[in-house]
Amino acid sequence: MDNLTHSLIGAALGQAGLKRKTGLAMPALIIAANLPDIDAGCAIYGIESLSMRRGITHGPIALLLLPVLLAAGLWWFDRWQEKRGKRPAGRLPVRFGWLLGLCTIGTLTHPLFDWFNNYGIRLLEPFSSQWFYGDTLFIIDIWILAALGAGIWLSLRRERMPSVNWSRPARVALLGVLGYVALNLGISARAASWVRSDEPYPRIAVANAVPFAFWRREVLWRGEDGYGSINYSLFGALRRVDLPKKIGMDDPRIAGLAAVDAPARAFLFWSRMPVAELHADRIILRDQRFMNPLTADQFSVTLEPKK
Repeated sequence: MDNLTHSLIGAALGQAGLKRKTGLAMPALIIAANLPDIDAGCAIYGIESLSMRRGITHGPIALLLLPVLLAAGLWWFDRWQEKRGKRPAGRLPVRFGWLLGLCTIGTLTHPLFDWFNNYGIRLLEPFSSQWFYGDTLFIIDIWILAALGAGIWLSLRRERMPSVNWSRPARVALLGVLGYVALNLGISARAASWVRSDEPYPRIAVANAVPFAFWRREVLWRGEDGYGSINYSLFGALRRVDLPKKIGMDDPRIAGLAAVDAPARAFLFWSRMPVAELHADRIILRDQRFMNPLTADQFSVTLEPKK
């Protein structure tokens, strides 16, 4: 998910009552919810970063180590401020056990919500490079942003009032998000099942979430002879978008060209549904999940056979 969503998840957990467990609880939750994205710096490598993102920093070793490092850093910061006489008077005492627990909770929310979209995440890295996909939420979901934002705002507002359960709005928002995610899991599963059970009976069907309209899916399918997409609605409508196209990945030139091309190797390692556009002077590799004209160039590699 986008980092605003990750931050709001951490903030909502704090406003649900966890921020009263220890000093620095709120920054611990918000920073931890974004912490696995320390791999974002690899974006400077361009298309090769596709094979680097959502890997080692989202795997089990990092999910154990990162909360410890963050908790230790925040605990040291609190002690450093105290020695300098700069520690805010209203800050609760910092309890390292609670701080570590909250850093762990916040960190674990990150791979969970990353898994919900179709970009992919290597949850077992470095023990396995297998990609996992939830196919549940669009990478920026405005309904989740709205629910969490409203819950946090109402909670902060009620916190100023005496004798009011200020944590309730944030808790309701979090429960609402969990229910919304469960609904979307069901929609994606049903959409993929419907497409697989109808002609051309594809061997692969991926239900792509779309912006805003959570009740709809763009179902990407692949068979032995080609690939295509079908629009699905929770209300029962199915509409074929285009005629099947040739996948093109059986072209014998691709393996040899990709073996000596680092961006191509990275792309194919990441790609879940690769397709090849075959031209006389070049081969363009794309991923079926990301062929929207607005983003297609960010997820493609061009191979140029030697003449």
